[in-house]
Amino acid sequence: MTSSTVVETVLFSAQDGRLRFRTRRAELPHGAHPDALARSLTGLADGLLHSTSWRFEGGRVILTYAALPDPDPARTLPLDPSRPLPYAADPLAPASAVIDVADVAAHACRHLAYLRQTDPVVALAALDDPQLWDLVADSTPAMGGLLVQPA
Repeated sequence: MTSSTVVETVLFSAQDGRLRFRTRRAELPHGAHPDALARSLTGLADGLLHSTSWRFEGGRVILTYAALPDPDPARTLPLDPSRPLPYAADPLAPASAVIDVADVAAHACRHLAYLRQTDPVVALAALDDPQLWDLVADSTPAMGGLLVQPA
């Protein structure tokens, strides 16, 4: 029997002055806590791990966590902080029809940029890697789940 929940981590790093990311995923074992699985997926001994979103995909719930700094930033993808995000036009049906991994990473980055300004724990963690957090701050800060209609 497969799990109905998947834990996904988006790990952020800085390389050549650009924000980069990679993802790792695993099914959540029955009775396990998603925070523990997310921490395990990141390989972080310290740093920041924060739950940023969830979505329904392929009959399962995907719980997404942002993590930084990435302890193994090989095979990462560049992240465009100005990437437009998909949105749902119907406020009573908020799930977007198409979401790709870059959308998830951009959303997580915007959430982290918001938390850096509003959450003292995140602001303190940002002091440990100012170069990486300055790249995160290039994203438009946004709360998790914030729906913004295009102008």
